[in-house]
Amino acid sequence: MSNFWIGALEQGLLFSIMALGVYITYKILDFPDLSVDGTFPLGAAVTAMFLVKGINPILTCLISMCAGMLAGFVTGVLHVKFKITNLLSGILVMIGLYSVNLRIMGKANTPLFNAKTIFSGDIPSVFVILALALIVKIVLDLLFKTKFGFILKATGDNQKMVTSLGIDIGMIKIIGIMLSNGLVALAGSVMAQYQRFSDVGMGSGIIVMGLASIIMGETILKALPIRFGTACALFGSLLYKASIAIALRAGLPPTDLKLITSIIVITALAVYNGGFKMKIKRNLIFGGVKAVTNTKSA
Repeated sequence: MSNFWIGALEQGLLFSIMALGVYITYKILDFPDLSVDGTFPLGAAVTAMFLVKGINPILTCLISMCAGMLAGFVTGVLHVKFKITNLLSGILVMIGLYSVNLRIMGKANTPLFNAKTIFSGDIPSVFVILALALIVKIVLDLLFKTKFGFILKATGDNQKMVTSLGIDIGMIKIIGIMLSNGLVALAGSVMAQYQRFSDVGMGSGIIVMGLASIIMGETILKALPIRFGTACALFGSLLYKASIAIALRAGLPPTDLKLITSIIVITALAVYNGGFKMKIKRNLIFGGVKAVTNTKSA
């Protein structure tokens, strides 16, 4: 039983890296980027290609991150330069990356059982993933405190104000999308090394997982007086994976995972938007009924 919950914790921390990437586009830039469903397996595909050749796994993670940033650059250019809507530009890149990932791996699935990974050492996997998740979170927190970080936040909040300052918001958007997809590809790279194989379809539903994690984290943490920022993505990812684990332990079949995910997202959105709050309208006033004024009756 302990191994089961440790595995859930490891996957929650691992997906928190992806959720931090989605946090940039969803919460900071207000950009629904669907290309992450393609960049997650892109990071895994690039990792598989290099690990099979004996490349250092840490260097492989960085290369996979760069590949994800390149895919994010394409998404940003399609939206900013070619004036394609944000949803459609993400969908186009996601569709194109499916073929790219097949080209990179040469087949739909690549095993990595004999390859050296970041988990090949004596350090337990949970501590390796925890260190990576904390490093990504701390780096993002420091980035958001810089001048570029404030401009990135302002671009999502008030584009007209940023434009009035003489700043190219298009370039800021592109950089933000690149950073987001780079982190998602990094998560895909770590996932491929964690589960010892890369699959072209492992990115299906990643955007939903990321959004669910962020929304669940905000739903819980918004009740506190302190603003946690990126912590909502990390905490929400752990909460999301814990919910999935509880559902599986309750006896639900793994084939219902998609349904469970949908229910979790709907519940989180309903709570976050106040859909469960019941407003009771009182028609009567304490102390009696309102008197009706009639000028003709005296």
